[in-house]
Amino acid sequence: MTWYEAVAILIAGMAAGTINTVVGSGTLITFPTLLAFGVPPITANVSNNVGLAPGSLSGAIGYRRELSGQWPRLRRLVVASLIGGLAGGLLLFALPASAFEAIVPVLIGLGCLLVAVQKPLSAWVARRHDATGGVGYHGAWWVWPLVLLAGVYGGYFGAAQGVLLMAILGIGVPETLQRLNAVKNVLALAVNGIAAVLFIVVADVDWVIAGLIAAGAVIGGQLGATVGRRLPDPFLRLLIITVGLAAIISFVAG
Repeated sequence: MTWYEAVAILIAGMAAGTINTVVGSGTLITFPTLLAFGVPPITANVSNNVGLAPGSLSGAIGYRRELSGQWPRLRRLVVASLIGGLAGGLLLFALPASAFEAIVPVLIGLGCLLVAVQKPLSAWVARRHDATGGVGYHGAWWVWPLVLLAGVYGGYFGAAQGVLLMAILGIGVPETLQRLNAVKNVLALAVNGIAAVLFIVVADVDWVIAGLIAAGAVIGGQLGATVGRRLPDPFLRLLIITVGLAAIISFVAG
């Protein structure tokens, strides 16, 4: 690896860590960068996942203030993310890449649509649940299984995992987007962390690449927490949709 490739991967990791903390989809920066330098796709995928896991931790710590009062909710949802992340990591070795990549643009598009219509859908969900006693602290019943499915996707590849999680949480859980973004960062950490452990045990991780991405992602996680906390909900929603659409274009063009 040349010095400029190392610098490029470090910078890509920093950008990915920042974007993952604010929205998600940082993989769409690091993964293509690794492919451009000739890293085999599976090695790039697992090394990228291992490298971004510390960035997820950094972002979660950066948003710790918004996690106040949400630990019972987190404990419940983290279980779903851990199960989903492990299942997704196993699917990476059980299925051909084309099998899952075919549905990735559809999943991202659905996430963008859900974020776009989050307010009226949230109101509709709230009205339905008010008739039976309210949505409650943990949100609608379908939040847990959908978080699990988002974890499966995240463990397999993970691009725009944050978009999907924000769509699910934004519609189904009665909280502000900023506080839900903090929850999203912890759930993404759970998914990336369990998948990283699996990859370390059974896959061929390029530790130089993983280390460079990790160093950049940790810095980016703190930058993302600083920037993301200052964004108003409408702007954050617009940013989520924009990143999601960019992800779809990237997949289709690729």
